[in-house]
Amino acid sequence: MNPTSTTIRVAVLDDHRLVADGLAAVLEGHGFEIVVVASSWEELLASDVGSADVTIIDLHLGDGILIESKVRALATMGTSTVVVSRHADRVTIGSVMRAGASGFVAKSDPVDELVAAIRSAAEGSIHLASHRAEVLEQAPRLRTELGDREQRALVLYAGGRSIREVAADMLTTEETVKSYIKRGRRKFRESGVDLGTRILLRTYAIREGWLSPE
Repeated sequence: MNPTSTTIRVAVLDDHRLVADGLAAVLEGHGFEIVVVASSWEELLASDVGSADVTIIDLHLGDGILIESKVRALATMGTSTVVVSRHADRVTIGSVMRAGASGFVAKSDPVDELVAAIRSAAEGSIHLASHRAEVLEQAPRLRTELGDREQRALVLYAGGRSIREVAADMLTTEETVKSYIKRGRRKFRESGVDLGTRILLRTYAIREGWLSPE
């Protein structure tokens, strides 16, 4: 698309409906066309999100679905992703940008940063505020390639479920779940991240946006 001659279509996802509606109203005031406002990932997928040029997603939805999976899914639908978060530390920013998002905007940033991120994403570019880019430069460069089943097992286990409960949710055996978690932890360890305890795993999961901090 050519955003200079065509109105940019935007979808908004935040699990607090008032926040989502507020963002939509603000963005409409800046000339964007709001095509979807959703309060859950499931609601977003059931909508016409594929018609959006850019989708705004709150990082901490607490649904246990990895941001990487969301960005990939939206990319297959033809929409770029800009992630917003109340956390703006180097781990959070690094995880979002490694996931393939087109931009990151902290909720404490001025709305102009979100507008700039949306316009950049619509043009196929990456946007980070200069002070966020400086933070990102300090972020650890991790290369941890997890399989989908390994990711799902780690997310469920980090969320407090027992091995038996994870196995039931994933329709597999407890031994298989233990294997997924063991392999996932080993891959992180090889990247320099210790997730050897449930507390470490949960802390990392919250920082990465896998789980809500509430």
